[in-house]
Amino acid sequence: MNQSRSNNLTWRHHVMGLIVLASFVAILVHLYRVQVLDHDSYMKEAAVTRQGAITVPASRGAILDATGYPLATSVDTWDVYIDRFQWRDKVKAQEAAIGLASFLKRDAGQLAAEGLAQTAGDLLVQRSLPYDEGLKLDKLDLWGIRLVRSSVRLYPGGDLAGQLIGYVGRDGAGLWGVESDFDSMLRGKDGWVTTERDALGRPIAFSQRAERPAVEGGEVQLTIDRFMQAIVEKSLTSALAKYNAKSGSIIVMNPRTGAILAMASRPTVTLSRVDLNDPKLDALVRDRAITDLYEPGSTMKTLTTAMAIDKGLITPESSYTDTGVAKVGGYEIRNWDFSANGPQTIRQYLQKSLNTGSVWVAQRTGAETFYQYVKSFGFGEATHVGLAGEAEGQYRTPSDANWYEVDLATNSYGQGIAVTPLQMLTAVNTFANQGRLMRPYVVSKIVTSNQSRTFGPVEVRQVIQPQTAATMLKLMNDVVDGVELHGAKTPGYHVAGKTGTTLVSIPTGYDLDSTIASFVGFVPYEDPQVSVLIKIDQPSGGLNLGGQVAAPVFSEIASQIMDYLGTPPTNPATLPKTVARP
Repeated sequence: MNQSRSNNLTWRHHVMGLIVLASFVAILVHLYRVQVLDHDSYMKEAAVTRQGAITVPASRGAILDATGYPLATSVDTWDVYIDRFQWRDKVKAQEAAIGLASFLKRDAGQLAAEGLAQTAGDLLVQRSLPYDEGLKLDKLDLWGIRLVRSSVRLYPGGDLAGQLIGYVGRDGAGLWGVESDFDSMLRGKDGWVTTERDALGRPIAFSQRAERPAVEGGEVQLTIDRFMQAIVEKSLTSALAKYNAKSGSIIVMNPRTGAILAMASRPTVTLSRVDLNDPKLDALVRDRAITDLYEPGSTMKTLTTAMAIDKGLITPESSYTDTGVAKVGGYEIRNWDFSANGPQTIRQYLQKSLNTGSVWVAQRTGAETFYQYVKSFGFGEATHVGLAGEAEGQYRTPSDANWYEVDLATNSYGQGIAVTPLQMLTAVNTFANQGRLMRPYVVSKIVTSNQSRTFGPVEVRQVIQPQTAATMLKLMNDVVDGVELHGAKTPGYHVAGKTGTTLVSIPTGYDLDSTIASFVGFVPYEDPQVSVLIKIDQPSGGLNLGGQVAAPVFSEIASQIMDYLGTPPTNPATLPKTVARP
């Protein structure tokens, strides 16, 4: 009987044992979390309760340009507070108010009144007191005056690259741009100092002291060259004013590595006077070069042509007859100038930017092959430049139910397909890089307290053959240097490029009175040092074509960058004649 009763209770013993064991494990896990994982946090909380702790803010890391010049950096400062608890001693508070007011050049009576009226918490008297001034104030040993370490963000480059660099909020967090995207690396880790204090909050001499030093934030170095950035921003601002345009973007890259040397959009934010309550702030800080989609227009004709050449379907001397109209799926497609030019070679169709020519080339290529190349050139997916908010672009393919035969025709000359300026420039860069698509990047190095990471060129894929790339580069050179009075001609240099003009798309179709004028090109043609994309949105006042608006901006920027880089002229005959002095 006893043996049987003992066996009946065995399962209860197991349950109780498991409960005890689970409870013991839970206690051990909690102890491990408290004493190991969250040790610093609980130590600081305990220190605040028992001793009184002061947070030592970490210095935020700098953002540097490609040459190492700081575009954003932090300077140590002090925030000045009145200790409400100590200022309950009104006699000493009045004396302290006089001393503090004299130092800060404030009214002593008003300062005393504010301090004595404070009913909860410490009263902030002044933010961002210069560091040296704070040390002088501390030596005055004024009753109930506390100095708390802080810092202020400075932008040595002024308002340069405001959308890209970003801004830091009052809480020390990045709000947009690099400041936000790399906040965890720039921010660092705050430290703390604890000391025993008396009932009035004063440190007790020779008391126990504990501290954890602050860890400085890391440095982020960009590929941006501040001199090129200044050139681009000045030219873009001038162009928008000259052509009465709504907005615009310019990107300068190293076509062989993918490094972004300059990137600007307008309108933009002014770092020196940011209004965080401005309802238009979102639009001002938006980096349109990577966030905004547009139809690339005739710049797309370079990619369409490259596909057919790469497949061996055409050569630069292949020809078709331009009747001025191409009929596709019941639609009639005409040239931008409504011209009919008769027999035209591939070179001539690009020079004249004939829509009928790109339709003919795309039809020879075929829809399946065309869209395979479109994807290979990087359209429809993010470039992974490393910045937040990048758009992927969009286009329809034959597998989509709402794709029609006419889509192939219109896509061939850059309508009905949406890309970002960065995607377009990245794709065209393949012509200067033996057909290789490079991933664009804007951060070259990150250095923190415990590691250093370097970022360099990344080849995504081989899109076209090297010989195709060389052929396209020469055709683009013929488009600029082979056309009399082309706006992109740059004195002293051979240029390769292509203009683009497209109507602004609206929900009901296209706005016939608004255009996007663009140009993409390389300089010098023989050995491209930089590639540049110009995009001017909705110019007005009589000039609204890519050749009229964007091409001259390229010429202006290219001349200045070549001079800055010290690149020897490749076409000296076009340099301005020097007048000999008598």
